[in-house]
Amino acid sequence: MKRTRQHVVPCIWFDDQAHEAARFYERVFPDVAIGPIDHYDAASSAVSGKPAGSVLTVEFSIGGFEIVALNGGPGLTLNPSISFMVNFDPLRLGGADHKSETKAKLDDAWKQLSVGGSVLMPLGEYPFCEWYGWVQDSFGVSWELMLTDPEGDPRPFIVPSLMFTGDVCGKAEEASERYISVFGDAERGLTARYPAGMEPDTEGTIMFTDFRLGNTWCAAMDSAQEHDFGFSEAISLMVMCDTQAEVDRYWEALSADPETGQCGWVRDAYGVSWQIVPERLNELLRDPDPDKAGRAMSAMLDMKKIDIAQLERAAAGE
Repeated sequence: MKRTRQHVVPCIWFDDQAHEAARFYERVFPDVAIGPIDHYDAASSAVSGKPAGSVLTVEFSIGGFEIVALNGGPGLTLNPSISFMVNFDPLRLGGADHKSETKAKLDDAWKQLSVGGSVLMPLGEYPFCEWYGWVQDSFGVSWELMLTDPEGDPRPFIVPSLMFTGDVCGKAEEASERYISVFGDAERGLTARYPAGMEPDTEGTIMFTDFRLGNTWCAAMDSAQEHDFGFSEAISLMVMCDTQAEVDRYWEALSADPETGQCGWVRDAYGVSWQIVPERLNELLRDPDPDKAGRAMSAMLDMKKIDIAQLERAAAGE
């Protein structure tokens, strides 16, 4: 079956700035669309402590790439272990002869993202890219801005990039192979390895690799540099499922411990957080009948792995 919706959707955890962040990115990037905005109901408010009626999630897209912003509270802090590579491609933004115009758009985005943020790698020329910079914005979200060579292969506008550090440094290749095997409809793209003489990084480990999971491209790298962060639930990867069989398969394959997790969230053996989400869940939570939607929400909050049939029974009041 050809999937039309994005298969893997990043979910970014904010305290209560989800809508503010989406509106900010609408000003920073081209082709941003803000989609459905969901709110806390009585059940989710009681669990989270967030006021009923306040914003729960905001769905938005950048260049067609879907992202969910979640107001989850102050419990988690964003860090650069998962960043978003943004490929400013002259072919996408006007044509190969629009390189200077495309670079100007990148520079403008960099300027806005840098205000109140922190620069991780200064904007400039690098051996791997003629114009590149890595910045953590004022909300804590990390962005890698790249001027793409129009003579090269077309690149997705947004690519989530996973950095394997600390105890999982050196595991980027193993993890990405695991993800490719789990998704099935997947493939490896480019791979670049660290050469000798780039200590503390070990020769042969992954400097960069990208891979497709369904219709979503991701990237990964190892970093043996000293970092005070690692993967956390602050950015999770939502796997959108059509059937209970898909939910079951991804839950078992991606969870390091299938007995743990809550509300569809699991953590894999490398520390990356995933949400295994049936499309039917969103339909039930957005039912125009608030009583049905509320019963579905209450049922979901009591689940570990999402059970579609149980959700439907709860929504129907059975």
